Amino acid sequence: MIMKKLLRNSSLAAAALMLMIPAGWGLSPTQTSAAAAAPAPCGSGDHGLLQQEQKQHMGEGGDPLHFTDIQFLNGSTGRAAGTGFMIGTSDAGCHWQEIYTGKWNFAQIQFTDNVNGWAIATLPSHQTTHLLKTVDGGLHWKQVYTANLPFNRLEALGKNTVYGYTQNGAYRTDNGGNSWVKIPTPANTRYATFRDKNNGYVLVVVPGSGYKVLGTADGGHSWITKLNVKFDSPYPAGGQIYSKDNQVWALFYGGSGMSQVSYSLYGSTDQGVLWKRVIAQSTAGGGPAPGSGAAVVNQGPAQPGGHPGNMQLIGRETAFLSGGSPAGGMVSVGVTYNGGKTWKNVKPSINGYDSRISFTDGKTGWLVVTSATKSSIYATHDGGASWNRKFAFKEALNP
Repeated sequence: MIMKKLLRNSSLAAAALMLMIPAGWGLSPTQTSAAAAAPAPCGSGDHGLLQQEQKQHMGEGGDPLHFTDIQFLNGSTGRAAGTGFMIGTSDAGCHWQEIYTGKWNFAQIQFTDNVNGWAIATLPSHQTTHLLKTVDGGLHWKQVYTANLPFNRLEALGKNTVYGYTQNGAYRTDNGGNSWVKIPTPANTRYATFRDKNNGYVLVVVPGSGYKVLGTADGGHSWITKLNVKFDSPYPAGGQIYSKDNQVWALFYGGSGMSQVSYSLYGSTDQGVLWKRVIAQSTAGGGPAPGSGAAVVNQGPAQPGGHPGNMQLIGRETAFLSGGSPAGGMVSVGVTYNGGKTWKNVKPSINGYDSRISFTDGKTGWLVVTSATKSSIYATHDGGASWNRKFAFKEALNP
């Protein structure tokens, strides 16, 4: 038993190491050329991974293993994490290796390079979130001090600088989690994001009248209103904000019901000076979408009544939004290449209920189905117009 555990840990260590070594290192030019000329064929299905863990999960009468997040650092190297596991690839998803198996159920992962990473995770049968850190590519994870703050999301700006977000607050560490500084945020903040130590945005709910987006250029010491969105609800549900360079995108939730969600998506390409209402999805089950005025499109990705997932911002004008439709049993993405002047929802072609995306440029990206069933990984090289499955648990292959 001890020997089997040692062998398993050695295999995981080797897998983590392979993610850190670029292809071709240690080979002569002739060997490298031969390897490039005759690559091993791409694998499919579950690649023979995590079978023991899957059997254990199913034997306990719980949900099957499923993914929760995905991140690619470039066009070839990426990781996908889920309920008690993390796998990785160094060849764009043709082949995958087990990186971690254990007690942690990952909710979010974020690597700043191929060695240093952070995660939000929980333990089985517990709702309390923990902040984790790895310095060996994901093989080992160590709990990080958070002063008992219940972080539900993180943004890592570097090896030691990380923002941790609670439901209504923002905190920063500059020493790898040894201490945390509270960032001043307006009352009723429901979502915050910072792109550096000075510049950030928050989404604020205004009970009875709607939402506001505010921005800061001095680390939260002062805030300026960037956008007002009307929504007639005594308790607006909140939303999400994404920011990168000049782009800012804000997603505002309306109501929900009948497995449908109403929401609006606003975009700006000048750091929140001018905004465009890009998506205004009203549904029978969720009621009207927040905001007013004409929208570019009246539905988001994945229908009917699609639920918005996460966004990816690329360059100065490209933005992707993932979505899933429980009613339709499909997931998909929407995209703009001109800052929201036009928007295209890709026709759903992937089975699932919820999804997350990771794009490395305007055409190349990966989508992971995060629902407990149909959990799989897909890749696109044409901005989402077509997808190829790169990993799938056996359950997901069933009709």
